[in-house]
Amino acid sequence: MNLETVLLLRQEISILVIALILLIYEIFARDRQKEGVISLAIVLFAIHTGIGFLDMKEGLLFGGMFRTNALIHLFKNILNIGVLIVLLQSAEWVKRELVPQNRGSEFFILLLSSLLGLQFLISSGDFLMFYLGLELSTLPLAALAAFEMYRMRSSEAGIKLILSSALASGITLFGISLMYASTGTIYFSEMGALISENNLTVLALILFFAGLGFKISLVPFHFWTADVYEGAPIGVASYLSVISKGAAVFILMIFFFTVLKSLIHLWENLFYLLAVLTMFLGNLFALRQQNMKRFLAFSSIAQAGFILLGLITGTTLGVATVIYFVLIYIFSNLAAFGVVQAIATETGKENIQDYEGLYRTNPRLSLVMMLGLFSLAGIPPVAGFFGKFFLFTAAASKGYYFLVFLAVVNVTISLYYYLLVVRAMFLRKSDHPIPYFTNAAYMRIGLVITVAGILILGIYSPIYDYIYALSHTLN
Repeated sequence: MNLETVLLLRQEISILVIALILLIYEIFARDRQKEGVISLAIVLFAIHTGIGFLDMKEGLLFGGMFRTNALIHLFKNILNIGVLIVLLQSAEWVKRELVPQNRGSEFFILLLSSLLGLQFLISSGDFLMFYLGLELSTLPLAALAAFEMYRMRSSEAGIKLILSSALASGITLFGISLMYASTGTIYFSEMGALISENNLTVLALILFFAGLGFKISLVPFHFWTADVYEGAPIGVASYLSVISKGAAVFILMIFFFTVLKSLIHLWENLFYLLAVLTMFLGNLFALRQQNMKRFLAFSSIAQAGFILLGLITGTTLGVATVIYFVLIYIFSNLAAFGVVQAIATETGKENIQDYEGLYRTNPRLSLVMMLGLFSLAGIPPVAGFFGKFFLFTAAASKGYYFLVFLAVVNVTISLYYYLLVVRAMFLRKSDHPIPYFTNAAYMRIGLVITVAGILILGIYSPIYDYIYALSHTLN
């Protein structure tokens, strides 16, 4: 193994080095220097994100267990950008809540450990690497969900996440075992040629999909989502909603578009049914929510249903639209979560009715929230409109016209409940509005990045063209 081969693990090694540096800093830093871990973590990870955009060669490691190419490298960069925004938006909360308890570095180390698992997950070339990455990405999240240990809801969120994860992990592992029994191999590159349609394969497909459906929050594997999002720290909830979900979508797409491509006549019906159920359930339950974190949790469930419109096609266009939509979704959802984080950190308020009159006291935050919600709803000319438009185009290109019609109906439903928040901020008055406050520098930077992403992705078409060009490498 030479240096050029080792550099195929550049992203993973970089994340591991950052985590070790933060651990060493925590050990040797004096009490008055503990706050410095925040800036250290953000600066180091920003450097890591920038390095990720350097040229990356295609290759295999560990006998094909680990693989990388331009498309996988692109998706890792997308995840890095999302995590950098999460770190920026969580900085003030870490400073106020965790640093006084000497727990600031723990948050960053656990978050980076989960990201490391996701990086291995999307680079997996066989089921062994896939499962190791899945577990490494999930276990730190259970600790992070329960990180506010003195809050009952946070402890409850951690317990629910770990129990649900254990069940989903067992189901996934059972599906992997049946897949191995059916084909005699665990390597994705070999399995595609050996897969055949039989009862064992169908059962393996269902069980494997159920495990990933848990991470994506597809119906009926979504029951944990709202409670965990509500109880977990907001930064952890935002990470779960975009980073963890995005990685699961990518590996699901790789597996079904390559290994199970010959069985598309079986799984396209499964995707069709779950897309309809997920969109309707997520949107209808979002109508009833008053807590912003539960509101965004059901919104994220509905968005997962929209993602299935691209996955159901099994085409290059479907690959490009899904990746493009996930990129837009990261900026849009983190814009909304960032405003929720900023307000909760300053005031502790998380309900929609608390946002009444927000525009009069904090107009900039109101505009960022409105932009994020409009993008999630798919209102032109922001990026979310183009993300959904391309998903609908991909589904329509394969003749799924009725599914597209149902998706448009759900867009209308989602527009209604997103506008409820906008109405509260801009049109309602409150006797006790959220007072004016100044966001910390890192929070401002994080929100500016999300706004820039929402606006640029909607008008700069070469980004989609680049994604589409790389999508050919998947098939």
